[in-house]
Amino acid sequence: MREVLLVRFGEVHLKGLNRPYFLKMLVEDIKKVLSGMNAKVWLSEGRIYVADAPDMSECARRVSRVFGVYSVSPAVEMEKELEPILAKAAEMMTGVTGSFKVICRRSDKHFPLNSQQLAVLAGERILEKNPSLTVDVHKPQTEMWIEIRDHAYLCNRELMAVGGLPMGTAGKALLLLSGGIDSPVAGYQIMRRGVNCQAIHFASPPYTSQRAKEKVLSLARIIGEYEYGMRVHIVPFTDIQMAIHEKCEEGLGTVIMRRFMMRIANEVAKQQGCQAVITGESIGQVASQTMEALMCTEQMTDLPVFRPLIGMDKLDIIHIAEKIGTYETSILPYEDCCTVFTPRHPVTKPRLDRVEKEEEKLDIDALVRAALDGIETVLV
Repeated sequence: MREVLLVRFGEVHLKGLNRPYFLKMLVEDIKKVLSGMNAKVWLSEGRIYVADAPDMSECARRVSRVFGVYSVSPAVEMEKELEPILAKAAEMMTGVTGSFKVICRRSDKHFPLNSQQLAVLAGERILEKNPSLTVDVHKPQTEMWIEIRDHAYLCNRELMAVGGLPMGTAGKALLLLSGGIDSPVAGYQIMRRGVNCQAIHFASPPYTSQRAKEKVLSLARIIGEYEYGMRVHIVPFTDIQMAIHEKCEEGLGTVIMRRFMMRIANEVAKQQGCQAVITGESIGQVASQTMEALMCTEQMTDLPVFRPLIGMDKLDIIHIAEKIGTYETSILPYEDCCTVFTPRHPVTKPRLDRVEKEEEKLDIDALVRAALDGIETVLV
């Protein structure tokens, strides 16, 4: 008898003939996240197992943060002998209160009882040893699972995981990472679909501080845990913002700034082999996120632009930020470049011809080239 983790996967089940590839990637991701914990990880009969680590609770915590994992159950692995199975089931339910249900799955058809027969006997033994419990087959407070496979596996707890698809199965993308609430959530949402992410951040010293930079790196570190590290490209943006402030119409400054960001992100994405750009934009949230403004900025990249938050309410975004652990860092009061030289009355419905006319006042190629040459890349 030993303690194991039963690792369940969700959407991977739907992958048909590609399922072996996705499962291989998922097993590799679990092994990566458990590196150094001396855990054994293996796949058998449509289930991933983890065992033999000194700290199985920490293993469960780490595995629950692996994209592609639907849930994790601490379980007991034992021999397929009826009396010990019934005794263990009753023991595991000791101290549990309320209602329960026994669910049995039998893939080993040589086991003498079918699933229903085993469930009835286990339920009877549990009630015998724990008379305060009640049976509720429709909405039980606790489910006791017994699976008969190569061994018998018993569990009565299920830790919900992050779901999604295994990391790296859907390509690479570049995340525009500010110090705000939205962009880390946008990155998380796309990473959850199996996309490896790098980040790009625009810094404007001395108008933005070293603390603001560290805040962004902290955010990258938090969401980077889901993919075992993240590369952050820090772009010097001061000269571009100064040029826009000095030479362009004030109300169009934010849109022109965003167009420069997209130009630079497009180049960095291609250099890094990324196939898309990710932003945290939500329609109508600020002046630069109206339909007209988004059209003006998206024109500057020939890569797909992923906006996973585009239709989300701010409170919904905050809820996800709290769940993934980025919210408290995001609200630290350190400025980012988007707050520098903010127009008093930004144009909310910019016309493309007007924006392009204002940009003619700038040496766009030289400004972009200088920014690209000054990039600092940090691996967190």
